[in-house]
Amino acid sequence: MAKIVVSKPYLDNKERKVVNDVLKSGMLAQGPKVAELEKKFAEKVGTKYCVALNSGTAALHTGLYGLGVEKDDEVITTPFTFVATANPAIMLGAKPVFVDVDEKTFNIDPKKIEEKITSKTKAIIPVHLYGRCCDMDAINKIAKDHNLVVLEDACQSHNAKYKGKYAGNLGTAGAFSLYATKNMMSGEGGLLTTDSEEVYERAKRFRQHGMRQTGDYAYIDIGYNYRLTDVLASIALVQLDRLDKFTEKRQKNAKYLLKNLKGIKGLILPNVDKDYEQCWHQFTIKITSDFPITRDEFVAKLKELEIFSGIYYPKPLHLHPHFQKFGYKEGDFPVAEKLAKEVVSLPVHPLLKREDLNKMLIVIKSLVI
Repeated sequence: MAKIVVSKPYLDNKERKVVNDVLKSGMLAQGPKVAELEKKFAEKVGTKYCVALNSGTAALHTGLYGLGVEKDDEVITTPFTFVATANPAIMLGAKPVFVDVDEKTFNIDPKKIEEKITSKTKAIIPVHLYGRCCDMDAINKIAKDHNLVVLEDACQSHNAKYKGKYAGNLGTAGAFSLYATKNMMSGEGGLLTTDSEEVYERAKRFRQHGMRQTGDYAYIDIGYNYRLTDVLASIALVQLDRLDKFTEKRQKNAKYLLKNLKGIKGLILPNVDKDYEQCWHQFTIKITSDFPITRDEFVAKLKELEIFSGIYYPKPLHLHPHFQKFGYKEGDFPVAEKLAKEVVSLPVHPLLKREDLNKMLIVIKSLVI
């Protein structure tokens, strides 16, 4: 039996054909395929606008700029996430202000947000971690009460829903990644969604060196080369067509794992709630002290049998040096620190066969006998 990897992109002749078509066209940079991707993704998510960018990091950076975040502003987010969530705030001269997470959902705890709001707070970045949306009703209420903007970090949440609405259409703007391991991918790339015309226009300038979109090389403000190529956009369009099918398979795989891992002492399964339709970017369990072996031993045992898992993330952001410069220290966010020692993500991607899932189940159950 082949090794079971934690993530695996699906590519076939459709992607090869559209890439060859772009190469033959001679229009390799930002062009008609980028425009088509923007139109179709906005329609999918349900927003008026979408801006394609060259990474999820660029989407977050551009989103914060588009929302008006400036030097010395404060941006509230979670420390239990990938570094690209918080770095764009620093890149704009703002300060990332961390809030601890909910132990069941892994997402930012809305009950702890208001105590971190100051006169300098400008934005909240809720991270829909592992493909599960945050409690957006609570977050949006806080934002409205304090006149804040909300940028969803939906980089892991293509096709996830909260109360029937898609991620990326739940805040003021939403940022997605098209990195190779994502549920919908193009190798590298990002997408920014919004209903705000002002955010949309600012974002288009920012991705092209701050240039006014009139063709006269007039530069309004600082900007970057964050453009997406038509080559990558053509891949993303094929992946978008497959997204519903990919999501259904992930949900089916997750349901099977949930059913068959239930009741194992010391192994805590992902929280499931009817208001949250997860897209299962990751199937993340917790290995607690009640389990017969440690989390790291668990990962090693699986690896011995060519079952590869992932730890997302082994250290919360506030414990890394360039965030500790803001005064953060160990003990500041105890839930995030605890989760970092317990979480492990099992394979759940759409290319898994039932025999792969069964092999995982047999190995995991053997560890508790």
